[in-house]
Amino acid sequence: MKILGIDPGLRTTGFGIIDKQGHKLSYIASGTIKTPDADLPQRLKVILASVSEVIRTYTPDCSAIEKVFVNVNPQSTLLLGQARGAAICALVSADLPVAEYTALQIKQAVAGHGKAQKQQVQDMVQRLLLLPGLPGTDAADALAVAICHAHSGDALAHLGALAPGLAKKGLRVRGGRLIG
Repeated sequence: MKILGIDPGLRTTGFGIIDKQGHKLSYIASGTIKTPDADLPQRLKVILASVSEVIRTYTPDCSAIEKVFVNVNPQSTLLLGQARGAAICALVSADLPVAEYTALQIKQAVAGHGKAQKQQVQDMVQRLLLLPGLPGTDAADALAVAICHAHSGDALAHLGALAPGLAKKGLRVRGGRLIG
């Protein structure tokens, strides 16, 4: 299964593609999409077109994207959300399933704790994918999103298999959480 991870940003959007065969993860590609110093609609157009091109080039089976966190500056949060929206539009236009993860979930999946620094995420991505060198920060973050999805997908599939038995006990699974 090929997984496309996206780390959205208005100036720089990272992308990373990995392949998952059983429990083995393999690197396919990664990079960044840089937008020009232009008005917002032009930047969003570049993100939409570039993510669509990545999808056409690498034909992933599914995708995952980082959720927007509420920043100190509301304007920055809104702009990031719009960049994220452009990337999501490209993903859903290609009929890809889209999973969303918080920065905390991504860092926990890759580095083992949610307070990991950028350097720690880069180091772990390099180790987990056996890369010869350190990926750039935006590409590493995107690869980390894909790795997070590869690990989370297993957990969600396991929970899904347990769901019928849990339902008999009056429990259910929603969003990966057990609800009574």
